[in-house]
Amino acid sequence: MADPKTSRLIDAAARPRYHVPRSLSPNRAAWRAFRRNRTAFVAAILLALGGLLLVVWPLFGRDSISPRLPRALTWSPLTLTDLQFAEPSAEHWFGTDVHGRDVLSRVIHGARISLVVGMVGAAVSLVIGVFWGALAGYVGGRLDGWMMRFVDALYAMPAIVFVVVLVATLQTPLKETLVARWGTDFGPTANLLLLFVGLGAVSWLTMARIVRGQVLSLRERNFVAASRVLGASHLRILLRHVLPNVWGVVIVYVTLTIPSVILYESFLSYLGLGVEPPFASLGYLIADGAAHINAIRSHWWLIVFPGGALIGTLLALNLAGDGLRDAWDPREPKD
Repeated sequence: MADPKTSRLIDAAARPRYHVPRSLSPNRAAWRAFRRNRTAFVAAILLALGGLLLVVWPLFGRDSISPRLPRALTWSPLTLTDLQFAEPSAEHWFGTDVHGRDVLSRVIHGARISLVVGMVGAAVSLVIGVFWGALAGYVGGRLDGWMMRFVDALYAMPAIVFVVVLVATLQTPLKETLVARWGTDFGPTANLLLLFVGLGAVSWLTMARIVRGQVLSLRERNFVAASRVLGASHLRILLRHVLPNVWGVVIVYVTLTIPSVILYESFLSYLGLGVEPPFASLGYLIADGAAHINAIRSHWWLIVFPGGALIGTLLALNLAGDGLRDAWDPREPKD
């Protein structure tokens, strides 16, 4: 029987002297690099917590939950009270507006509308931009030239002017159509639909260019040529081999598209061309707060809290998007 001390020495000599880390996949390497970017990672956590708050906020008003929460968290954004222009207090953390409505609940409601508009606009950009750019880049030739010249022509148009003209022109006919068919409750939905269409129509151009450039570099790779030799169809090559290698860049750009769409929507709502009551976006709340600022008395909470929510949301989205961009960049070191 071997001596215990000798056995320990033999086991120590048999162990590898240095730990050789296993190679990471591109996805895991990007996630590891993103977690090391503390600013972007904290911004992503704050966005996740804010999104969770927006989802569960309507539950706070239920009779089974509201007694266990502070009164300030249980107000409905449509509840009218006699406390017009009340300053922030224990009952109304963000104060009240001209109709006595709780500003905190209206900011939460406005953030939900703004994020919905931003995500829908980014989704439209994703679908149209990926389809257009992938088709142009993979087919190439004359079709690629015509498709990208069309993108250049749309680029020449001022995006915000196009959306303003679209909303101002089609707002009344679409509203009349919705009211005639489904009733007056669907009247305010017309502006939301126009915002989805208009903002989505101008946000896919850069996405198409980015996807086209990626597909142009991928279609000549060896694995694509091997798939052609093996008899794979063009659709299968595009869906199974080309696009999966583009999704990283696409996801990064989608995270950067959402804040730009939210900013566009806020500007349009500030001009009175965005959402209409009972809907209220952050831009609408900022415009409403600015309308009640005068030389006699400044109701600062009506513009500070919606403006702070908008700035914080845009900042967190941009920081998280920049972190994802750096993590997915193959030129950035991942160790």
